[in-house]
Amino acid sequence: MFALWTWTGRDTGQPPPGLGDSAMLPLIVPGGTTAQLRAGSAHLQVVPVHCALVEPERFAALPVDRPGNSTRAWQSNLAGIATRLPVAAHAVPNAQGTAIVDAEHTLSVLRDTAETADRMRAGLKADLRPYQVRGIAWLRDTVARHGGAVLADEMGLGKTLQTIGLLADRAEQGTQLVVCPTSLVGNWVHEINRFAPGLRPVPWRGGQLETAPGTVVVTGYPVLRRHGSGLTGTEWATIAYDEAQALKNPRTQVAKAARALSAGAVVALTGTPVENHLDELWALLHLVAPGIFGHRTQFRRRFVKPIEQGSSDAAARLRDAVEPVLLSRRKDQVAASLPAKIHSDLLCDLTPEQERLYDSLLDRAVDEGFGTGAGRQTRILAALTALKQVCNHPGLISGETTELAGRSGKLDLCTDIVANNLDNAAPTLIFTQYRGTGELLVRHLHEHFAITAPFFHGGLSQTERATIVDEFQSPEGPPVLVLSLRAAGTGLTLTRAADVIHFDRWWNPAVESQASDRVHRIGQTRTVTVTTLTSSTTVEEHIADMQRRKSALTDFGAGTGIAELARLDDDRLVEILRRKRGN
Repeated sequence: MFALWTWTGRDTGQPPPGLGDSAMLPLIVPGGTTAQLRAGSAHLQVVPVHCALVEPERFAALPVDRPGNSTRAWQSNLAGIATRLPVAAHAVPNAQGTAIVDAEHTLSVLRDTAETADRMRAGLKADLRPYQVRGIAWLRDTVARHGGAVLADEMGLGKTLQTIGLLADRAEQGTQLVVCPTSLVGNWVHEINRFAPGLRPVPWRGGQLETAPGTVVVTGYPVLRRHGSGLTGTEWATIAYDEAQALKNPRTQVAKAARALSAGAVVALTGTPVENHLDELWALLHLVAPGIFGHRTQFRRRFVKPIEQGSSDAAARLRDAVEPVLLSRRKDQVAASLPAKIHSDLLCDLTPEQERLYDSLLDRAVDEGFGTGAGRQTRILAALTALKQVCNHPGLISGETTELAGRSGKLDLCTDIVANNLDNAAPTLIFTQYRGTGELLVRHLHEHFAITAPFFHGGLSQTERATIVDEFQSPEGPPVLVLSLRAAGTGLTLTRAADVIHFDRWWNPAVESQASDRVHRIGQTRTVTVTTLTSSTTVEEHIADMQRRKSALTDFGAGTGIAELARLDDDRLVEILRRKRGN
C-alpha cells in the first residue's frame, strides 16, 4: 500500500481527500521550530501521521493535486519509467525509530513484488490482494536469505493462500510438507487443489511416502509426533508448519520431531507467535532460522528478562532483531476495507442456585485441600473447572437438567442476545470451552426458540465438520452455530455471521480473539460484534482482569493462568476463587 500524506511546510496536514482508506501511521518527518525548518536545520522525528492508503495499481494512475517529488517519482516507476527516488520517498521508521529503509531498497521490494505477481498468475488460480503478493515475495526472499520465515499475519489475512503461493513457486525443487492441526488436513488438501492445480496434495497418516516434484504431503501434528521417523529420511524442499504455536514448547515430542526434519526452507504460520511468554517466540525463530536464533540463553538475557522488567528499548530491539525473518501485519494495515469489530464484555448475575452450588463446591475443595507439588496444579484445575461450569449452568454439576431456563444468569442473558439477533436475522456464533455446555446450549436453543443449532466440536469427523461449515455459510443456513473454542478457534471461515458470543472465559485473550476472527475475515461486509459473558462475583472476573493485564502488555506479552494460581498460597488462592459478595 502507498500512504499519501501532506506537508504544510511546518507540519503534517490532512491526507488528500477521497483518495483511499484513512489510517494513522508512524512516519519520520521533519521537526523543530519554524526558523529551523526554513533554515534546513530541523531534526527528524517519529510522529503519527494521518494518511490515505492506496493500492499500487490504483496509485500508478491516480490524479494527485499538487504532488510532491516522491509522488511523481513513484508514479513514474510504477509506469515502468526508471526514475531516481528522493531520500524522503520512504518515511517508515524501524522499530526503534532510528533509521529509514533507503529508497532504493524500497524500489527493489516493489519490483520484486511485481515480478512475483506475474509469476503467481501462472501458478495460482486466485485473485491475490497486493499485500498477499507482497507476502509471497517476502517469503521467497526470506527463505532464500535465511532458510526460513515466520508469517504471523493477523487471523483472516490469508496466510494459507500466501504459503500455497510459496509452495507453487518451489514446486520444482522437490517434495514439500505441510504439518497442521488434524482438523485442518482436509482443508489444506482442498485449498491446494483449489488454488494451485499444478501441485498434488497427498494426506499422510503414516506408511509409505510419495516423493516427487509437485507433491505436497499434508499431515497432522499427532501423526508427526507418532510417526515422525517416517518423515526424517526425506530432504524436503519446503516444510510449512500451520498454527505453529503447537511447537511453542521446544521440549515436547512434537517439537523435537519437527526439529529432526531436514528441509531447504522452513516456514511457520501463526496468528499468535506469542500466547504467553517470549520463550515461545524463540522456539519458532529457532525452528525456522537456527543460525540466527540458536542460543536460548542469549535470547533470554538480551530480550526476555529486560522486556519482562518493562524495558521498551528491549522490545524495540527485539522487533528489529526479528524483522528479517518475521512478517506480522494487522487487518487495519493491509485490509482497511474490513468493517470494524466491536467488543462488549457483559457481567451476568448468578442465580441463587448457582450461588449455593458455587459456595459449596469451593468449601469442599478447601476442606479437601489443594495439596503441594505436582498434584497441586491438578487439584486447582479440577476445582476451577467445576466452579466455571457452575457459572455456565448448575445442571452441569448437579446433573439436574430437566428445566434449563431461569437457573443460570449467563444462559438467560445469552438467550436475550440470541432472541434479538433472531429478530434482526443476524446469524450468531456461540463459543464455549466445554463439551457439556455446548450440548446444553443446543438443547436450550431448540426448546426455547424451536431452532436446530449444530455443534462443532472435536469429537466430529472431518466430513461432519465440513458439512456443518458449508451448511452454516449457505444463505439458508441455521441462525445459530455452537462451537468448541479449541476445535473451531482456528482455520475456519464463518463470515455469514457477524455476531459472536463467548459463553465462558478463557485464560488467554489471544485464544478468544482467534475464535472471534472466524467471522472478522476478508469477505465480511458488516460490523462484527463480539460479546463476552462473565459471571460477576466469581473467579471469572479474575480471569477477565488477567486478560486485561495481558492485553495491556507489549506485543510480546506474558502470563501463565493455572500455573500462576498454583504458585499462590492457599489463603490467596481461596480469596481469588471465593465469590466477592460485596461486588
